[in-house]
Amino acid sequence: MIELGNYNTLTILRGTSVGLFLGDDEGTEILLPNKYVPEDFKIDAQLEVFCYLDHEERPVATTLQPKIVRNGFAYLEVVEVGEFGAFLDWGLEKQLFVPFREQTQRMEAGKKYVVHCYMDEESMRLAASSKVEKFLSNATIELEVNDEVQLLVYRKTPLGWEVIVENKHKGLIFDSDIYKPIHIGSTLKGYIKKVREDNKIDISLQPIGAKMLEPTAKIILDKLHENKGFLPLHDKSSPDAITQVLHLSKKAFKKGVGILYRQRMIDIRADGIYLTEK
Repeated sequence: MIELGNYNTLTILRGTSVGLFLGDDEGTEILLPNKYVPEDFKIDAQLEVFCYLDHEERPVATTLQPKIVRNGFAYLEVVEVGEFGAFLDWGLEKQLFVPFREQTQRMEAGKKYVVHCYMDEESMRLAASSKVEKFLSNATIELEVNDEVQLLVYRKTPLGWEVIVENKHKGLIFDSDIYKPIHIGSTLKGYIKKVREDNKIDISLQPIGAKMLEPTAKIILDKLHENKGFLPLHDKSSPDAITQVLHLSKKAFKKGVGILYRQRMIDIRADGIYLTEK
């Protein structure tokens, strides 16, 4: 079955004056217009394409890579606002429509918003919504502390930044756990800090506990190499100074320094830390 709004691996069936016809195992066919046909195609070969409806609402395939897929989330720019909603640039010729009823606030041309792409059941067309929370669920969470996860930041709150976790859950990075600049639309790698009894998820931008040591030490080591083997940081440095240089908490910095020192990779002096000859 060819799924609109997603990538499909299809078989090249035949060439025509308007392009290639591709098919799936169920006998469904779709056109890949000439402008997207690869130069070295072969009949009966497999080709991965993105499928959607064109300007005339006909199913069509493309080798372009959209910025969002069906059931996904992304940070997209509004190209224009029309009578019934806004239109987003998602990397394809036909823009992605956001009805006014699916906007948390009236969208403005030139601004970017975090949105979810879905199939509208009434029109059977792909559309987008900035009401992202209704597409997230924490009812069932199969994540454990320290699991590495992909994040998309979508809202600032008094406690911190709310994020989309692994394209399906809602999580929170507390302000106290942020050591580098982030903003709405930031895509980040994070770690599960805690899953609460009510299934709320706390996120850390650094590994927790024992897993934190090696990556933290590497951050410090890389920065030492960038700065000709010296950093003016030490045990007495302020947390703000450490965060500004390394985007680490003071606790993480001390643990990382400890690892490097025990491995005799650095010297600790009154004015900072130095790379050893080793």
